[in-house]
Amino acid sequence: MTSDHPPTPDAPLDLAGIGIGPFNLSLAALAHALPGLRTAFYEQRPAFHWHPGQLIPGTTLQVPFLADLVTLADPTSPWSFLNYLRTGERLFPFYVAERFHIERAEFDAYCRWVSHQLPTLHFGHRVDAVRWNPHHALFELDHTRPGTDGRPGTTGRAHARHLVLGIGSAPHVPAPLRPLADAPDTPVLHSADYLGHRPRLLTAGHVTVVGSGQSGAEIFLDLLRHRPHGAERLHWVARTPAFAPMEYSKLGLEQFTPDHTRYFHALPQPVRDHLLPRQWQLYKGIDHETIDAIHDELYRRTLDGGWPDTVLTPGVTVRTATRTPAGRIELHLEHRHQGSRSRLTTDAVVLATGYRERGVDTLLAALAPHIHRDTRRRPLIDEHHRLVLDPAVSGSIYVQNAERHTHGVGAPDLGLAAWRSAVILNSLTGTTAFPLPARTAFTTFGLVPPQPAGRPPGRRDRRDRLARPRPPRRATADPAPRA
Repeated sequence: MTSDHPPTPDAPLDLAGIGIGPFNLSLAALAHALPGLRTAFYEQRPAFHWHPGQLIPGTTLQVPFLADLVTLADPTSPWSFLNYLRTGERLFPFYVAERFHIERAEFDAYCRWVSHQLPTLHFGHRVDAVRWNPHHALFELDHTRPGTDGRPGTTGRAHARHLVLGIGSAPHVPAPLRPLADAPDTPVLHSADYLGHRPRLLTAGHVTVVGSGQSGAEIFLDLLRHRPHGAERLHWVARTPAFAPMEYSKLGLEQFTPDHTRYFHALPQPVRDHLLPRQWQLYKGIDHETIDAIHDELYRRTLDGGWPDTVLTPGVTVRTATRTPAGRIELHLEHRHQGSRSRLTTDAVVLATGYRERGVDTLLAALAPHIHRDTRRRPLIDEHHRLVLDPAVSGSIYVQNAERHTHGVGAPDLGLAAWRSAVILNSLTGTTAFPLPARTAFTTFGLVPPQPAGRPPGRRDRRDRLARPRPPRRATADPAPRA
């Protein structure tokens, strides 16, 4: 719910959210159904958009439509994808289409539909600083609303008992290519900006795609389909030893369930750090349909004889990159297994090199002394997705998609969005606002499965929990993860 009066020390928010991507949008949608819970979410962008540069026509989500913002926690929510279809009188066409995986553009439109109706969302608000006020036992958020027509922006301050960070991830540009990507008018771009540059890339003399994940495959396929037969002039290189399929078997997908999340969180830190990079095919591979479509398109271009003018080479690292006097891009490549090196001259480079979690340290600089960390200086995060803080800070700071090092490969996965939102709201309210299943997978991860994380800590009345600051955590109530 929301309120007309501003969040002051005398009337603070129960929860303030920073960032409005799909994960905090999920939390806002589920929180809206809880009477008496006062929330507000702030986002510096003027409106909701989900990876607009990668909404290539025909590309689909890699999770079923049931992995919407709310359904896996509350199928009766008015913010479900099915209700979005019903409201737009498209439910029967969807039923006839028999689509289990929807297009990305439709997921973006669904999320925007939800964002337009939730009064707790505040777009065009940039949160500049976060502090803990020990006198009021509240968090203070300073925010700015950019002005228009060159006028200065307005500033404001909100007070909240608890925070949730959903600041998302940022495009990752490898160090050797960063100077060229940052240079103006240089055709080296991240896949996040692909659609905005697509017309230029379709007419470029030669294009190189770097990166073997789903985004790289989709961009290579899109370019291949729209460049002339016999003159495709496309290169696709990647560090991985193969253009490998994503793990999509049913038992394999159980590693994206709450059961696996609880199992992973309970492992010692060195074990988690060893395990995570070895699970790359769970989230860095390419779906079978896209791999097949690329091969089919390449094969069609051999029907009249000859081979398409394309080169697909895995196992390759870009060592350095320079701009030639003629304005082209020269990539210095190394094949890891052969130990060989070569140079590739191209007219444009698309970096499908993934994303990295945005660190919380800059935003929470004033709270840095109070954040507990592991041996690699990463924040400790408990099973309820809260930063582990000193007892001097009695409020909670929840995080979304910043906990892969503690919660595993499911942290950025849309399929766990609603479940994680429910875990956070159960923890926040001290109630079972959203009943969660005790078991979610046929696989038993470990010989001694950990306890479900959806059970709210403590037994205080929900109104008492939100009306007063929490006392300092006892060592037996919310133990820090083993590290």
